[in-house]
Amino acid sequence: MTQPSPQLHLPVALTREPTLTEYLPGPNAEAVAAIAALSGTAGEPLVFLHGASGTGKTHLLQAACLEASAHRLQAHYLPLKTPGLTPSLLDDLEQLDLIAIDDIDAVTRDGDWEQALFDLYNRLRERGRQLLVAARQPPERLTLDRADLRSRLQWGPCYRLLALTDRDCEQLLSTSAAQRGLRLGPALVRYIMHYHARDPESLLALIERIDAASLREQRQPTIPMVRRVLHDAP
Repeated sequence: MTQPSPQLHLPVALTREPTLTEYLPGPNAEAVAAIAALSGTAGEPLVFLHGASGTGKTHLLQAACLEASAHRLQAHYLPLKTPGLTPSLLDDLEQLDLIAIDDIDAVTRDGDWEQALFDLYNRLRERGRQLLVAARQPPERLTLDRADLRSRLQWGPCYRLLALTDRDCEQLLSTSAAQRGLRLGPALVRYIMHYHARDPESLLALIERIDAASLREQRQPTIPMVRRVLHDAP
């Protein structure tokens, strides 16, 4: 059988390239360390993340795949809330080294999906592969019809991701901007914190848009520039 590439028959791609170093751990340092270990196949076979929207679950799953690729491993990210996906998408994924499944709660109470996930878990375990899963709730609170799938999802460490503090968010803005060669002074950071959502995913996306505006205008960010970026946000 021909070995698949990470993209074979998998219609989901990363929308950006988040990295583990870009994610400010804050109160989630233990979870980030576990994901870093898993991405190099040195960690647990299964890690489960849960937490509210905006705590960085998607960022960490995507970053884990990129980290695995840097170790010359085959990995793929699958957000199950994407419209049009079918359980057959999980066929043969045990041939990859790491599978990161986001929004697993989007397909609970669906018998075909639960069977496919249960079978995939068993195949991954038999092959010694890695699995990273994320949901809003921990496994014991998911509305699963299959008790055996719930028990499988509890066989690895489970981490609740907590929101960053305001100081953490300010540090994230400054650090991410500096990595792109952008200077965000205290006044500009305060302006962003006052007018923008305070979660890692949206803050990093904002820095990306500010960087694009800075390149277009060939100058460092200013409050008027950031105001325009916020106004033009999709």
